[in-house]
Amino acid sequence: MFSTLDQALSAITAGGLDIHFRQLRRGIEKESLRVNPDGTLAQTPHPQALGSALTHHSITTDYSEALLEFVTPIHTDIDGLLRELTDIHHYTYQNLGDEKLWVNSMPCVVLGEQAIPIARYGSSNIARMKEAYRRGLGHRYGRLMQTIAGIHYNFSLSDAFWEEYLSTDDPDRLVRERSAGYFALTRNFLRHSWLVCYLFGASPAVCKTFLKGREHDLAEFKEHSFYAPHATSLRLSGLGYSDDVQATLEICYNSLDEYVATLRRAIQTPWPPYEEIPPIRDGVHQQLNPNILQIENEFYAVVRPKQVAHSGESPSSALRDRGVQYVEVRSLDLDPFVPIGICSETVRFFDLFLLYCLFSGDDPLTERERQEATENRHRVVMGGRDPGLILQFGEREVTFSGAALALLEDMADLASILDGTCGGEHYREALAAQRERIGDPSLTPSARIMDSMEQGFESFFTFAMHQAEEHERYFKDWEIHANTLSHYRREAAASLERQEAIEAADSASFDEFLAEYFQRQNGY
Repeated sequence: MFSTLDQALSAITAGGLDIHFRQLRRGIEKESLRVNPDGTLAQTPHPQALGSALTHHSITTDYSEALLEFVTPIHTDIDGLLRELTDIHHYTYQNLGDEKLWVNSMPCVVLGEQAIPIARYGSSNIARMKEAYRRGLGHRYGRLMQTIAGIHYNFSLSDAFWEEYLSTDDPDRLVRERSAGYFALTRNFLRHSWLVCYLFGASPAVCKTFLKGREHDLAEFKEHSFYAPHATSLRLSGLGYSDDVQATLEICYNSLDEYVATLRRAIQTPWPPYEEIPPIRDGVHQQLNPNILQIENEFYAVVRPKQVAHSGESPSSALRDRGVQYVEVRSLDLDPFVPIGICSETVRFFDLFLLYCLFSGDDPLTERERQEATENRHRVVMGGRDPGLILQFGEREVTFSGAALALLEDMADLASILDGTCGGEHYREALAAQRERIGDPSLTPSARIMDSMEQGFESFFTFAMHQAEEHERYFKDWEIHANTLSHYRREAAASLERQEAIEAADSASFDEFLAEYFQRQNGY
């Protein structure tokens, strides 16, 4: 590994390694709530025509039965990635009846916690485990928080790149040093994540129903909405996807071993308030365990190093045994001005930004830096469009615009290399578009939402419903290839068969299944 970006880029271009940038590996997981024609949360089961949420490769659910999650496979072609995500939306709309997909990260008309149905996955032990985990989330954080939607962007480079970059074909060294590289990326992403919140934050306002009965200091926007005047992403604020208990966790990103050890400590340490939750009520498990985290997936991080887990394997065991395979970025709001929630310009900027984080040094992340990064991110999500915003970097106080422009300037050479390798000027154009957003906050998604509300929609709800209706028309008019349509129909049927096979294969009781799972997990 190299200590500076210039050293890394010089070595990459001198060795011709930039050719591997044509094969950047990307995948998207995108969540969307199903809502009724009046905008209230759908109470209907997951449509059977969409297949089994337990086993379908592309269409599943997240926390709620109404919270759809669309998953693409890995793509090296950006157009192909976004086209597949569009096809999934089109097929889904063919099977929603009069329901719509909510286009914003923040939900709107939710008529109380009990009006949020927990996702169902069938009668198998793994299905019951997924449901018990979700009940635990509801008890710990409230069901409402779990209806917040976002986009996860999965990113990696090819093994061929790593072999050449690290000058090794030794499998053990490759896994070890590739993992170290992805952890360096993760640490630098955490240091700079405030920039992502400004550029792509798209949740400056919420419906009043979302905050009913909760304390907050947001301002009223006309009759039905709350907002923060300069906010970018309330989804990532204390009112959104956050938790005071998890904020106390000191997860260490300085090495794979330290990350796994600190994460596993959290999943093995009881938390007194969670011990008060009845483990079983009316014969139904209310959580998986009373620990700080029931399982690793409960850890709410803006970025996570990942390895694909085998059936029955915990994420930390997968990381320990096979190293980091890719990085999952979890800080992206849905862009309500784009039907699928993300556009090619955003994808290209994330390619650029993540490569910058990978190659711009591998210094350990100190506790002071971790706290500083959290504070800077908080300042931006609550007040990123404030022209007087100041960020803290060690002993230095820097204006947000000054820090952001300096960071983007540091990416310029990398953008030129990507364009030279991939052809065209798309990466430099993506970078230039973000510079414009720094100079003119009105160009950010968060400002555009507020402008739309002020110009005539009057509330967050009416803005979001208008966008949902526009996007519904777009997807219903989308021309999908007949073979693609047949593929999704076959996959839906096959997924139902796979679910039935899993249910038929169960032989242990649910309690035995859970005991075996946690025995494997805790036997690290």
